[in-house]
Parts: sequence; structure tokens; C-alpha cells
Amino acid sequence: MDATDTPDVALAQSGDESAFQRLVERHSLGVFQLAFRLTGNESDAEDVVQDTFLKVYRELKRFESRSSFKTWLHRVTVNCSYDLLRKRPRARLEPIETDGGEAGLRAEPEADASGQPDRVAYGSEVHRRIEAAMQHLSPAERTAFVLRHFEGRSLEEIGEALGLRLGATKHSVFRAVQKMRRALAPIARTAEWGS
Repeated sequence: MDATDTPDVALAQSGDESAFQRLVERHSLGVFQLAFRLTGNESDAEDVVQDTFLKVYRELKRFESRSSFKTWLHRVTVNCSYDLLRKRPRARLEPIETDGGEAGLRAEPEADASGQPDRVAYGSEVHRRIEAAMQHLSPAERTAFVLRHFEGRSLEEIGEALGLRLGATKHSVFRAVQKMRRALAPIARTAEWGS
């Protein structure tokens, strides 16, 4: 367990409210960032943060320190995000034909007055396509992708957060990466042509 969390976890498990508050303050930004990447929505992420810390407060006495507090907290965050995602209807994004005949995701580039409208338009399109492609991932794939590529987590940590064995974790990351590559392939070709 992280040395800075160890004393506060022990104190909070014995009922010390200020120790629990220190844990919340120390980890709330990380929980929010993870929840936002998983839900894609600030309001939903805020709800996940509240649900996460409520569950952690209720279950803290059962935490056995086999893994770090942060890893356990991320697993609770993932589970709360899954619960929220299951409740909302899945976004339906319309595939479109690209110049190469492959299906891509609809995205309208924008430009602004920054002096480099082509670069801004391309960056906006990339961002939108990533967000759209993330909506097409299953909750497990999305979580695996976010933890691996945004959070820099190891496969073991991802497996622990998802409750999966190493082989299933690798498969989830692989499927997510393949789907993201297919979704982003049309703009990658555009970038190659523009160079």
C-alpha cells in the first residue's frame, strides 16, 4: 500500500472521520479523472465520484490491504462507472463511408481564428473521433483502454481493477486498441496525405 495512505486507511477503518477526509482529498481528483474518461461526461463523473466514496466509506472496514488503497479505489470507481453506464442507453453513432470505402465515424471538423485552421480542424476531428470511438467500446474494453493508455497502468493493475485474469485483460486491451485503430484509420490516412 502507498505509504502515505497506510496510516490514514488504518485510522479511517477505526472510525477517524478526518483520516477518511484526507483520503478523499488526496484521491478525489484521480477518481474524477478516471470516472470522466470512462463515462465521457462531467456530470456523470461527479455522480461516480460521490458513489465511489460512499461505497468506500461503507466498505472500508472490509479492505484488507492485499493491494494498494489506490488500486482498490480505482476498482470501486470502475464498478460505479459500469453501474452508471449500464443504466443509460448506449449512444448510437452513424457510420459513414470514407474515401477509401471503409466505414468511419461522423465528425465535422471545426476551425477557429488561431491562425492555423487546418491544424485546429484536424485536432478537433481527432478528438471527436476518439470520443465517438470510445462510445463504441464495451465497458470492459473502455476501462481497459483508459487504464492502459490514459492512466499508464500495468496489465496486472488493469486486471485487478476489472476483476479479470491476465489473459482476459490482455484480450480486452487488444480488442479496444483494434476498435480504436479502425475508427481512427480514416483520419490517419488523411494526416499521411496532408504531410
